Parts: sequence; C-alpha cells; structure tokens
Amino acid sequence: MNLLQLITYSGTFVFALTGALKAKAFKMDIFGAAVLAFVTAYGGGTVRDLLIGVRPVNWVNDYLALFLVVAAVLMTFLFAGRVHKLRKVIFVTDAIGIGLFTVAGIQVSLQNNLNNIYAIVMGVISATFGGLIADVLSNNVPDLLKRGELYATASLVGGIAYSFLLKNNVDHDIGLTITVIMIVTIRIISKIKRLTLPDI
Repeated sequence: MNLLQLITYSGTFVFALTGALKAKAFKMDIFGAAVLAFVTAYGGGTVRDLLIGVRPVNWVNDYLALFLVVAAVLMTFLFAGRVHKLRKVIFVTDAIGIGLFTVAGIQVSLQNNLNNIYAIVMGVISATFGGLIADVLSNNVPDLLKRGELYATASLVGGIAYSFLLKNNVDHDIGLTITVIMIVTIRIISKIKRLTLPDI
C-alpha cells in the first residue's frame, strides 16, 4: 500500500467516524449512523469522480473502504462517551479528514490529467462535500457555509501549498505530510482564535 492509498483509507475512516459521531449526537439509530458515515466518507470523492469522469467511482468494489465505514459506526456506538463530549471529537476527526482528503483529491485529479488549478478545486470538493451532504441530511447548517468557520478555506490554502511543493520538486511523501499538517493546523487555530473571512 502506497502513501496515497494510506491517506485515502485513513481519510475514509476518520470521515466515517465524523459522520457516525454526528448521528450519535443527533440521537439517530445505527442505520442513520451508517448512512451519515457513508455519505461523509464517500460524498466528496463521489462528486469529484463524477465531475472528472472516473468510472466506476472510488468506492465501488472497494471492500476495505466499506469495512472501515462499518468499523467506524460500530466503534462509535460501542465506545463513544457522553453526547456533550462529542463536539470536540467530531471537530478533530473532521479536521484530520479535511487534510487527508484534500491531498488525496488533488492526487487523483492530477493522475486523471487535470491541471493544477482544477486539481486544487477537486481537492477542496473531495474534502468538504461529504460533510456538507451529511449536515444537510441531519438538518444542520453545514460547516462549509457557517460564518466563523475556515473550513473550505483551510482545504484551499493547503491545496495551493501542496501544488507549490510539487512544482518545486519537494519529495512527494513529504509534501503530502506537510499539507495534511498545515490544513489540520489552520482548521484548529481558526476555531480556537475565531478567525473568519470578511463579510460581503
């Protein structure tokens, strides 16, 4: 398994965990948790693959990825603590997932001959659209659209940095690692410091 595959599967698991934790926080049953985990884990990658013409989409026939989603759901219902403690856990797993899926989305796009700009856009879509769909399904205002949340912005900044590192011949694995750390750091700091984009 190469680093890109490891990042993709890691992102799948943490996003599935994020979706399952959201379901638990909203008092959904285990079926609702499975739906939310699946959508969070696969939604962004599915939209990306449909836009760039990848067939079949990334999750079809991938039993390992499906197993990771099921494992995340079971872990949430067996080991998650009290509901009031879940918000911080959801935020951290979501931040990690954004970082992992941004770089994975960019890599998949570059491998399918997209230019750097559109590869970055697809990286942002990969990282954010699953959570957006899950929030809509749970009748919650998506983090992507909330004022005071550097959500897609963190993904975009990281994607630009990753593209810059690739152009300057930084080792591939090092570039991936730096980008993931950068995105997670921006997301966490923006939440703690309440950094926001300016109003229109």
